[in-house]
Amino acid sequence: MRLSVLSRGTGSMRRRIAGGWLATGWFLAVAGVASAQAVVTSPTPVIQSASPAAPLTAVEKAIAAEAEATVKAFNAGDPAALGNMFIEDAELVDENGDVTETRAEITGLFKRFFARFPQAVLDMEVTDARAIGDKLVVEEGVRRITADQGGAAAQMRYAAVRTKEGDRWPIASYREFSDDPLPTPAEMLAPLDWLVGEWVDQSPEGTTQISYQWSEDGNFLIGDYNLSVGELANSRSTQRIGWDPVESKLRSWTFDSDGGFSEGEWMAADDGWLVKSEATMPDGTTGSATISIRPSDQDHFMVKSADRIIAGVKEPDFKLVIARKPPAPAGAPAAAGK
Repeated sequence: MRLSVLSRGTGSMRRRIAGGWLATGWFLAVAGVASAQAVVTSPTPVIQSASPAAPLTAVEKAIAAEAEATVKAFNAGDPAALGNMFIEDAELVDENGDVTETRAEITGLFKRFFARFPQAVLDMEVTDARAIGDKLVVEEGVRRITADQGGAAAQMRYAAVRTKEGDRWPIASYREFSDDPLPTPAEMLAPLDWLVGEWVDQSPEGTTQISYQWSEDGNFLIGDYNLSVGELANSRSTQRIGWDPVESKLRSWTFDSDGGFSEGEWMAADDGWLVKSEATMPDGTTGSATISIRPSDQDHFMVKSADRIIAGVKEPDFKLVIARKPPAPAGAPAAAGK
């Protein structure tokens, strides 16, 4: 049996829970696979003047006051005060590109957030504030949030356009960008770590010895399959499972000793994994299948293959139960080739 092949015998398993303003709330994008950022505990936002020796300009002081008021309102859980930090027809764009328009809608956004995260705490730092004429300021900075006391923190970069209204500089447009570190391939593969070890499939058609291990660099899971069927020569396959950052999905590539090869796309399911596989046989024919992989306990998993099409012909479905090999008895000789 090969997890991504289409036939058996001789014939023929990402944050990031990463949410926008509505999914996990303003300033919150804690990914299950990402490292938490440390929270800066300065009591007020920081803004630097253009020259370390020069005092803050009037505009810089005004922006610092706006940022300080934002932190105060947020940490008080006051959605109305936060909404008043925006002009009437403002827009807010979160890190996922979702847009919220008008002060009323933005205020409602904060209400829903605080209903879900009443103990959230904000810290922010203004890293740059540039005046454009007399009426506009472009502000850039970093803000960090914890959902509750002592909890994990998320960090985001932001850019805001402020416009002058009387003595104030409310926000006309706000956009945020994720600043959490990208997950590593090993972190994305961690849900498949249970595959590591030695496994065996014994069925009337033959015996398949299966071995999974991490690659030396930790970026891939490598599987080796050795199929024995009666007096026929053994069939071997090598599989490599890795993370595709472009498509944001797990992929597998399998190469068979007879010259065939296949590629699979892995998708998490409620009780395991679904693999959409496409293969090329040694004679040039192609095929496809949907494979489900479901662990039943730490020593067994079930494999079901459905929708198998080989050279345009539908093949029967099949189901296997794969068992973990027990450890060899102490003092037993190593298996040949091991």
